[in-house]
Amino acid sequence: MFELDALRLLVTVAETGSFTKAAARLNYTQSAVSRRIAALEQQAGGPLLERLPRGVRLNPAGRTLHRHAMEVLDRLSRAERELAVLHAGHGGLLHVGAFATANISLVPTALRALQDARPDVEVVAVEGPTDTLMERLADGALDLAVVSDYPSGLPSADGVTTTALCEDELFVALPRGHRLAGVGTIDLRELHDEAWLQNAYGDRPTMLADACARAGFTPRKIIRIAEWTGKFGYAAAGLGVALVPSLAAWAVPDELVLCRLTDPALRRTVHVALPAAPLPAARKLRDLLYEAESRRARV
Repeated sequence: MFELDALRLLVTVAETGSFTKAAARLNYTQSAVSRRIAALEQQAGGPLLERLPRGVRLNPAGRTLHRHAMEVLDRLSRAERELAVLHAGHGGLLHVGAFATANISLVPTALRALQDARPDVEVVAVEGPTDTLMERLADGALDLAVVSDYPSGLPSADGVTTTALCEDELFVALPRGHRLAGVGTIDLRELHDEAWLQNAYGDRPTMLADACARAGFTPRKIIRIAEWTGKFGYAAAGLGVALVPSLAAWAVPDELVLCRLTDPALRRTVHVALPAAPLPAARKLRDLLYEAESRRARV
Protein backbone atom coordinates (compact mmCIF):
# COMPACT_ATOMS: atom_id res chain seq x y z
CA MET A 1 0.00 0.00 0.00
CA PHE A 2 1.28 3.45 -0.88
CA GLU A 3 1.31 6.02 1.90
CA LEU A 4 -0.87 9.07 1.33
CA ASP A 5 1.93 11.46 2.25
CA ALA A 6 4.16 9.86 -0.37
CA LEU A 7 1.43 10.19 -3.00
CA ARG A 8 0.91 13.85 -2.09
CA LEU A 9 4.66 14.37 -2.40
CA LEU A 10 4.72 12.79 -5.86
CA VAL A 11 1.86 15.05 -6.98
CA THR A 12 3.65 18.14 -5.63
CA VAL A 13 6.95 17.19 -7.29
CA ALA A 14 5.10 16.69 -10.59
CA GLU A 15 3.39 20.09 -10.23
CA THR A 16 6.56 22.00 -9.35
CA GLY A 17 9.02 19.99 -11.49
CA SER A 18 11.60 20.29 -8.75
CA PHE A 19 12.56 18.61 -5.47
CA THR A 20 13.60 22.00 -4.12
CA LYS A 21 10.27 23.71 -4.91
CA ALA A 22 8.30 20.72 -3.60
CA ALA A 23 10.30 20.80 -0.38
CA ALA A 24 9.57 24.51 0.06
CA ARG A 25 5.83 24.06 -0.59
CA LEU A 26 5.50 21.16 1.85
CA ASN A 27 7.95 22.50 4.45
CA TYR A 28 10.35 19.57 3.94
CA THR A 29 14.10 19.60 3.45
CA GLN A 30 15.32 18.76 -0.04
CA SER A 31 17.09 15.68 1.28
CA ALA A 32 13.85 14.49 2.91
CA VAL A 33 12.04 14.83 -0.41
CA SER A 34 14.78 12.86 -2.17
CA ARG A 35 14.60 10.08 0.43
CA ARG A 36 10.80 9.86 0.30
CA ILE A 37 10.75 9.76 -3.51
CA ALA A 38 13.48 7.09 -3.54
CA ALA A 39 11.44 4.98 -1.08
CA LEU A 40 8.31 5.45 -3.19
CA GLU A 41 10.19 4.38 -6.33
CA GLN A 42 11.46 1.30 -4.54
CA GLN A 43 7.90 0.46 -3.46
CA ALA A 44 6.63 1.08 -7.02
CA GLY A 45 9.23 -1.28 -8.46
CA GLY A 46 11.26 1.23 -10.44
CA PRO A 47 11.94 4.90 -11.26
CA LEU A 48 9.01 7.31 -11.41
CA LEU A 49 10.88 10.45 -12.45
CA GLU A 50 13.37 11.48 -15.08
CA ARG A 51 16.19 13.50 -13.54
CA LEU A 52 16.88 16.45 -15.85
CA PRO A 53 19.67 19.06 -15.77
CA ARG A 54 17.13 21.43 -14.26
CA GLY A 55 14.47 19.65 -12.29
CA VAL A 56 12.54 16.42 -12.80
CA ARG A 57 9.55 15.15 -14.74
CA LEU A 58 7.36 12.07 -14.61
CA ASN A 59 8.29 9.05 -16.69
CA PRO A 60 5.58 6.62 -17.97
CA ALA A 61 5.46 4.72 -14.66
CA GLY A 62 5.34 8.01 -12.78
CA ARG A 63 2.46 9.28 -14.93
CA THR A 64 0.52 6.08 -14.20
CA LEU A 65 0.99 6.35 -10.45
CA HIS A 66 0.37 10.12 -10.58
CA ARG A 67 -3.01 9.56 -12.27
CA HIS A 68 -4.10 7.14 -9.58
CA ALA A 69 -2.71 9.36 -6.84
CA MET A 70 -4.77 12.28 -8.11
CA GLU A 71 -7.92 10.14 -8.09
CA VAL A 72 -7.27 8.85 -4.57
CA LEU A 73 -6.44 12.26 -3.15
CA ASP A 74 -9.44 13.85 -4.84
CA ARG A 75 -11.81 11.22 -3.44
CA LEU A 76 -10.37 11.58 0.04
CA SER A 77 -10.71 15.35 -0.20
CA ARG A 78 -14.35 15.03 -1.24
CA ALA A 79 -14.96 12.54 1.58
CA GLU A 80 -13.44 14.98 4.07
CA ARG A 81 -15.69 17.79 2.82
CA GLU A 82 -18.79 15.60 2.86
CA LEU A 83 -18.07 14.40 6.39
CA ALA A 84 -17.55 17.95 7.61
CA VAL A 85 -20.86 18.98 6.08
CA LEU A 86 -22.57 15.88 7.44
CA HIS A 87 -21.42 16.39 11.01
CA ALA A 88 -22.32 20.06 10.84
CA GLY A 89 -25.85 19.01 9.93
CA HIS A 90 -25.88 20.83 6.59
CA GLY A 91 -25.79 17.93 4.17
CA GLY A 92 -24.49 14.51 3.31
CA LEU A 93 -26.28 11.17 3.33
CA LEU A 94 -28.97 10.38 5.89
CA HIS A 95 -30.17 6.77 6.09
CA VAL A 96 -33.78 6.63 7.27
CA GLY A 97 -35.95 3.58 7.93
CA ALA A 98 -39.66 3.23 8.65
CA PHE A 99 -42.37 0.59 8.82
CA ALA A 100 -44.88 0.44 6.00
CA THR A 101 -47.80 2.54 7.25
CA ALA A 102 -45.51 5.27 8.55
CA ASN A 103 -44.40 5.67 4.93
CA ILE A 104 -47.94 6.42 3.75
CA SER A 105 -48.03 9.99 5.02
CA LEU A 106 -46.15 10.69 8.27
CA VAL A 107 -42.58 10.07 7.13
CA PRO A 108 -42.98 11.56 3.61
CA THR A 109 -44.40 14.76 5.14
CA ALA A 110 -41.40 15.11 7.45
CA LEU A 111 -38.93 14.28 4.66
CA ARG A 112 -40.50 16.92 2.43
CA ALA A 113 -39.97 19.47 5.22
CA LEU A 114 -36.39 18.25 5.68
CA GLN A 115 -35.72 18.70 1.98
CA ASP A 116 -36.91 22.30 2.24
CA ALA A 117 -34.94 23.01 5.42
CA ARG A 118 -31.75 21.08 4.53
CA PRO A 119 -31.55 20.81 0.74
CA ASP A 120 -27.98 19.46 0.93
CA VAL A 121 -29.08 16.40 2.90
CA GLU A 122 -29.58 13.38 0.65
CA VAL A 123 -31.96 10.85 2.20
CA VAL A 124 -31.60 7.13 1.59
CA ALA A 125 -34.94 5.64 2.67
CA VAL A 126 -35.66 1.99 3.42
CA GLU A 127 -38.81 0.21 4.56
CA GLY A 128 -39.00 -2.78 6.85
CA PRO A 129 -40.47 -4.30 10.00
CA THR A 130 -39.57 -2.77 13.34
CA ASP A 131 -37.25 -5.56 14.51
CA THR A 132 -35.18 -5.31 11.32
CA LEU A 133 -35.00 -1.51 11.56
CA MET A 134 -33.80 -1.69 15.16
CA GLU A 135 -31.09 -4.16 14.19
CA ARG A 136 -29.93 -1.90 11.36
CA LEU A 137 -29.78 1.06 13.74
CA ALA A 138 -27.66 -0.95 16.17
CA ASP A 139 -25.36 -2.00 13.30
CA GLY A 140 -24.92 1.61 12.16
CA ALA A 141 -26.68 1.06 8.84
CA LEU A 142 -29.44 3.57 9.70
CA ASP A 143 -29.28 7.07 11.18
CA LEU A 144 -32.95 7.22 12.25
CA ALA A 145 -35.94 4.90 12.17
CA VAL A 146 -39.67 5.21 12.79
CA VAL A 147 -40.75 2.05 14.61
CA SER A 148 -43.73 0.76 16.57
CA ASP A 149 -44.78 -1.80 19.16
CA TYR A 150 -47.30 -3.40 16.78
CA PRO A 151 -47.96 -6.28 16.48
CA SER A 152 -45.60 -7.85 19.03
CA GLY A 153 -44.06 -5.13 21.19
CA LEU A 154 -41.07 -2.84 20.75
CA PRO A 155 -37.73 -4.69 20.64
CA SER A 156 -34.61 -3.24 22.23
CA ALA A 157 -31.24 -2.82 20.55
CA ASP A 158 -27.81 -1.96 21.92
CA GLY A 159 -26.99 1.73 21.69
CA VAL A 160 -30.44 2.68 20.35
CA THR A 161 -32.77 5.07 22.16
CA THR A 162 -36.47 5.44 21.42
CA THR A 163 -38.92 8.23 22.18
CA ALA A 164 -42.67 8.01 21.72
CA LEU A 165 -43.94 9.94 18.71
CA CYS A 166 -47.68 9.25 18.86
CA GLU A 167 -50.45 6.89 19.84
CA ASP A 168 -51.97 5.29 16.77
CA GLU A 169 -55.52 3.95 17.14
CA LEU A 170 -56.32 0.62 15.49
CA PHE A 171 -59.59 0.39 13.56
CA VAL A 172 -61.19 -2.62 11.94
CA ALA A 173 -61.59 -2.59 8.15
CA LEU A 174 -64.84 -4.07 6.86
CA PRO A 175 -66.27 -4.36 3.35
CA ARG A 176 -69.05 -1.82 2.76
CA GLY A 177 -71.62 -4.59 2.53
CA HIS A 178 -70.73 -6.03 5.94
CA ARG A 179 -73.57 -6.25 8.46
CA LEU A 180 -71.60 -4.02 10.90
CA ALA A 181 -70.29 -1.50 8.36
CA GLY A 182 -72.79 1.16 9.42
CA VAL A 183 -72.16 0.78 13.15
CA GLY A 184 -70.15 3.58 14.71
CA THR A 185 -68.22 1.54 17.30
CA ILE A 186 -67.93 -2.24 17.39
CA ASP A 187 -67.33 -4.62 20.27
CA LEU A 188 -64.68 -7.11 19.21
CA ARG A 189 -66.93 -9.99 20.33
CA GLU A 190 -69.25 -9.16 17.44
CA LEU A 191 -66.45 -10.24 15.10
CA HIS A 192 -65.78 -13.62 16.72
CA ASP A 193 -66.87 -15.54 13.59
CA GLU A 194 -64.73 -13.52 11.18
CA ALA A 195 -61.54 -14.57 9.47
CA TRP A 196 -58.72 -12.15 10.33
CA LEU A 197 -56.09 -10.88 7.93
CA GLN A 198 -52.89 -10.77 9.96
CA ASN A 199 -49.19 -11.20 9.26
CA ALA A 200 -48.22 -12.76 12.60
CA TYR A 201 -50.42 -14.80 14.90
CA GLY A 202 -49.94 -17.75 17.22
CA ASP A 203 -46.18 -18.03 16.88
CA ARG A 204 -45.66 -15.04 19.17
CA PRO A 205 -47.83 -12.68 21.26
CA THR A 206 -49.73 -10.09 19.24
CA MET A 207 -52.14 -7.27 20.03
CA LEU A 208 -54.91 -9.02 18.11
CA ALA A 209 -54.45 -12.27 20.04
CA ASP A 210 -54.45 -10.41 23.35
CA ALA A 211 -57.56 -8.41 22.39
CA CYS A 212 -59.44 -11.52 21.28
CA ALA A 213 -58.49 -13.27 24.52
CA ARG A 214 -59.85 -10.31 26.51
CA ALA A 215 -63.06 -10.57 24.50
CA GLY A 216 -63.30 -14.27 25.31
CA PHE A 217 -62.71 -15.91 21.93
CA THR A 218 -60.10 -17.15 19.51
CA PRO A 219 -60.41 -16.17 15.84
CA ARG A 220 -61.86 -19.01 13.83
CA LYS A 221 -59.36 -18.43 11.04
CA ILE A 222 -56.18 -16.41 10.41
CA ILE A 223 -55.23 -15.56 6.84
CA ARG A 224 -51.58 -14.62 6.86
CA ILE A 225 -51.20 -11.56 4.66
CA ALA A 226 -48.21 -9.25 5.21
CA GLU A 227 -48.69 -6.37 2.76
CA TRP A 228 -51.39 -3.76 3.30
CA THR A 229 -52.49 -3.83 -0.32
CA GLY A 230 -53.15 -7.55 0.06
CA LYS A 231 -55.08 -7.05 3.31
CA PHE A 232 -57.21 -4.36 1.68
CA GLY A 233 -57.88 -6.57 -1.33
CA TYR A 234 -58.92 -9.59 0.74
CA ALA A 235 -61.10 -7.44 3.03
CA ALA A 236 -62.80 -5.73 0.08
CA ALA A 237 -63.58 -9.17 -1.37
CA GLY A 238 -65.26 -10.16 1.89
CA LEU A 239 -62.66 -12.80 2.72
CA GLY A 240 -61.74 -11.39 6.13
CA VAL A 241 -61.38 -8.32 8.31
CA ALA A 242 -58.22 -6.55 9.40
CA LEU A 243 -56.91 -4.18 12.02
CA VAL A 244 -55.83 -0.95 10.32
CA PRO A 245 -53.91 1.86 12.07
CA SER A 246 -55.05 5.44 11.71
CA LEU A 247 -51.76 6.25 9.93
CA ALA A 248 -53.04 4.18 7.02
CA ALA A 249 -56.60 5.56 7.03
CA TRP A 250 -56.37 7.74 3.92
CA ALA A 251 -54.91 4.87 1.88
CA VAL A 252 -57.89 2.59 2.56
CA PRO A 253 -59.83 1.94 -0.69
CA ASP A 254 -63.44 3.09 -1.12
CA GLU A 255 -64.69 -0.51 -0.97
CA LEU A 256 -63.83 -0.60 2.75
CA VAL A 257 -65.03 1.27 5.82
CA LEU A 258 -63.08 1.75 9.06
CA CYS A 259 -64.91 1.24 12.35
CA ARG A 260 -63.74 2.01 15.85
CA LEU A 261 -63.45 -0.76 18.43
CA THR A 262 -64.53 -0.53 22.05
CA ASP A 263 -61.29 -2.03 23.41
CA PRO A 264 -59.16 0.96 24.49
CA ALA A 265 -56.00 -1.15 24.40
CA LEU A 266 -56.22 -1.58 20.64
CA ARG A 267 -53.73 1.10 19.78
CA ARG A 268 -50.03 1.09 19.09
CA THR A 269 -47.28 3.51 20.04
CA VAL A 270 -45.09 4.88 17.26
CA HIS A 271 -41.52 5.75 18.25
CA VAL A 272 -38.55 7.60 16.79
CA ALA A 273 -35.40 5.52 17.24
CA LEU A 274 -31.90 7.02 17.12
CA PRO A 275 -28.36 5.81 17.76
CA ALA A 276 -26.55 7.03 20.88
CA ALA A 277 -24.81 9.85 18.99
CA PRO A 278 -27.27 10.94 16.28
CA LEU A 279 -26.26 13.12 13.36
CA PRO A 280 -27.52 16.71 13.41
CA ALA A 281 -29.65 16.00 10.33
CA ALA A 282 -31.22 13.03 12.14
CA ARG A 283 -32.10 15.25 15.09
CA LYS A 284 -33.63 17.75 12.67
CA LEU A 285 -35.72 15.03 11.04
CA ARG A 286 -36.86 13.85 14.47
CA ASP A 287 -38.15 17.36 15.23
CA LEU A 288 -39.90 17.51 11.85
CA LEU A 289 -41.57 14.16 12.53
CA TYR A 290 -43.03 15.58 15.73
CA GLU A 291 -44.25 18.64 13.83
CA ALA A 292 -45.81 16.44 11.13
CA GLU A 293 -47.57 14.33 13.74
CA SER A 294 -48.82 17.42 15.57
CA ARG A 295 -50.40 18.73 12.36
CA ARG A 296 -51.90 15.30 11.59
CA ALA A 297 -53.43 15.09 15.06
CA ARG A 298 -55.15 18.45 14.60
CA VAL A 299 -56.84 17.39 11.37
